[in-house]
Amino acid sequence: MNISIVGTGYVGLVTGTCFAELGVNVTCVDTDNQKINRLIYGAIPIYEPGLENMVTRNVNDGRLRFVSDFNKGFDNMDYVFCAIDTMLDADGSTDLTPVLNIARLFGQRIDRYSVFVLKSTVPVGTAQKVKEVIACEIAERGVDVTFDIASNPDFLTEGNAIKDFMKPDRVIVGVETESAREAMARLYRTILHHIYNHVIYTDTRTAEMIKYAATSMLATRVSFMNEIANLCEIVGADVNTVRHGVGTDSRIGPKYIFPGCGYGGTLFPQDIKDLIKIAESNNFNMEVLKAVDSVNNRQKRILFEKLSSHYGGDLKDKTVALWGLSFKPETDDMSEAPSIVTIDLLMEAGCQIRVYDPVAMNAAKQRWADLYCGIDMYDAVKGADALLLLTEWRQFRIPAWDRIHQLMRTPLIIDGRNIYDRTEVESHGFEYRCIGR
Repeated sequence: MNISIVGTGYVGLVTGTCFAELGVNVTCVDTDNQKINRLIYGAIPIYEPGLENMVTRNVNDGRLRFVSDFNKGFDNMDYVFCAIDTMLDADGSTDLTPVLNIARLFGQRIDRYSVFVLKSTVPVGTAQKVKEVIACEIAERGVDVTFDIASNPDFLTEGNAIKDFMKPDRVIVGVETESAREAMARLYRTILHHIYNHVIYTDTRTAEMIKYAATSMLATRVSFMNEIANLCEIVGADVNTVRHGVGTDSRIGPKYIFPGCGYGGTLFPQDIKDLIKIAESNNFNMEVLKAVDSVNNRQKRILFEKLSSHYGGDLKDKTVALWGLSFKPETDDMSEAPSIVTIDLLMEAGCQIRVYDPVAMNAAKQRWADLYCGIDMYDAVKGADALLLLTEWRQFRIPAWDRIHQLMRTPLIIDGRNIYDRTEVESHGFEYRCIGR
C-alpha cells in the first residue's frame, strides 16, 4: 500500500510517520527543499515527543521517504493526503488556493484508481470543490480513470500526537461512495480493529463540520471556565473547588475546564475564526463563538494586569521572569501563545524580561532578537521583581523555592496555570497570586 502525504507540517509529518510505523509505504512531499533535506538527514522541524526516533527508524527501514518533487509524490499512489497548513486571507476566510492547486496536480497525474484524502482543516463544502477540480483535470486529459474523495479530519493534540494517532478516541471518515468507504477502511484497518465502535462514517460535509464543532466545543469550555475563574476572584470563591465540583458531574466531565491565562496554538484560534467566517458567509451569526474568542483574547492579558496592579501601574525598569513560552507543554509551538501577548505588553511597559522554556526559546529569539533567554529556569529568575508562570511544564512543578527566593529581588509569584499550592509558596516567603482564587 502506497500513500503520499502532501505537507510536512505538524499534521502531515505525524500522520505520515505513524502510517509508516504501521507498515505502509509513505512518501511525504513538500516544496520546501531545505526542510526536505533536513528531514532526510533526521532533523525534525517540530518538537513532538517520540517523533524524531520514529522518523529515523522508518526512514532507515525504507518505509518513509521525503521528496520535493511532486511528480515523485503522486506516481503509483493508492492514497494522496492533503495535509498542508491552511492560512487565513485578510478578510478572515480560509485561503483554499494551495489545497485546490494540489487537487489539480492530483488530477493531472492520476493514472489509476486512487483516493484524495483531505486531512487539512477546511471549510464545509471544500471536498466537493476539490472533487470538481480533479474531475475537470481528468476530463481535459481525456483519460479513463476513477477516483474518490474522502474527508478525514485530524484530532491530534500537540505533545500527545503519536498516541492520538495510534489509539484515537474516534476516527471520522467522510465519503460519498461505497468504494471510498471500503478504501478508507482498508487503510485504517490496523487501527480500526481496536476501536471499531468509534469509527464514524458520514458524508464529507458532515465530517468537515465535526472538526470545527469539536474544536469549538473545547475552546468554549476553556473560555467559560476562565470567565468563572475571574468571577471567583471578585466574589471570593475558590475556582479549584468550583472546577472539581463541576467536573465530577457526569454530564460535564473534568477535561478542558482548568482555568488559566488563555489558550493558544494554531488549532483553537484559527478553527474558531474559520467557523465564525463560514457562518457569516451563510448569513448566520455565531454569537457564542465570538464571545469565546473575545474572552480568550482578554484572558491573555490577565498576568500582565495582575503584575501591573501589584506595582500600581508603574512597571518601568522592573525585571520580570517568565517560565514557559509555548502555548502548552510538550511542544515548541508558540502560535497564538499567551506568552506573546504578555511579553509585548511587558516591553511596552518598559520592563526588563528574562525567560526560560525547555524547547521554545529558539522560536522566541526569532521573534524578539534581544530577549534574554536563561540557561535554565533558575538563571531566568535572577534579580527578578516577579516570576510569571505561563506554561505548566513538568520541571516547573516542584521548584527549589528557597533558591528562587535568594535569586529574586522581589519574591512575587504570579501563577498563570494554578499549579502551585498557595500555603507552600507563601511559607517560603513569597507573595502568591493565581487565577480564580
